[in-house]
This record gives sequence, C-alpha cells and structure tokens, in this order.
Amino acid sequence: MSEQIMIHPGAGKDETYQELLPQIRSLIEGETDLVANLANVAAALKETFGLFWVGFYLVKGSELVLGPFQGPVACTRIGFGRGVCGTAWREKRIVVVPDVDKFPGHIACSSRSRSEIVVPLIHQDEVWAVLDIDSESLGSFDACDAFYLNEICSLLTSLSC
Repeated sequence: MSEQIMIHPGAGKDETYQELLPQIRSLIEGETDLVANLANVAAALKETFGLFWVGFYLVKGSELVLGPFQGPVACTRIGFGRGVCGTAWREKRIVVVPDVDKFPGHIACSSRSRSEIVVPLIHQDEVWAVLDIDSESLGSFDACDAFYLNEICSLLTSLSC
C-alpha cells in the first residue's frame, strides 16, 4: 500500500477518477477499521481534487452523526430528511446541488460552501452513511463525480459491511 496518491498532472476529471479508484481500493483493501478507511478516502478525495470539505456522516438512530472528514469544523448532527445529506439519506439517492443557496432547507455549516454532492452508502437497501462533499465554487459536481463517487462508496460498503 502506498501512502501517497499519484495522479498525472493535467488529467481531466474522468481520467483523475480512473487513476484514483484503484489507488483507493489498494489503500483500503485489507484494512478492517472503518474509521481508518473513511478517513483515508476523505483525505484522498480532498487532496486529489482540492475540495473545500469532504467527509462522512454515519447513520445513528434518526440522525446522521459526523464521522471522519477533511476540512473546517462541520455540523455534528443532521436529522433524517434535513438538508442535502438528510435528503440523500431519505431518498436513498445521490443528490447534486449546483448552488446550495437554491436548495430548500440547505444546512449551512459554512458560508464558503457553494455547491455540494452527497452520496449514500447503502447495504441491503439501508443507508448506513453518506459521503458529503462541498466546494467553494458553484456547479462543481456533475454526473462524472456522481458515477465515480458512487463506485468509491460501493467499494467502502463491500469492504465494511
């Protein structure tokens, strides 16, 4: 296992994810500690894409509770169906928000966040966590991000559940 993520300079978003995915797989395969794996994935994504905030919220009862993350301090608890994270949990689907100011009920943990993507981690039709990523730029996330982030979340689920 390498402790450094290597991406070719100048690679486009799709190419970057294609290079990153096997490195994340290598990073977490064989590691049984969930917190360690979530922390390393958050760090790899934040460093690779220069994102504002990357982290996981874990389902605990009727709330999402802050888990491993990279970035400034964050909201600690989010209710079912609240904000972008709670919506992704309730609807069991990826939510891409090009402009958080236009998302009804958006929870502003930081005024610097401008766009967001949330990917639910699902095992046996139950969401057990969500991956939350925020950018300081509008419209940062698209179908490419949704596809590859879902692949990463599926990998985490297959190794963790």
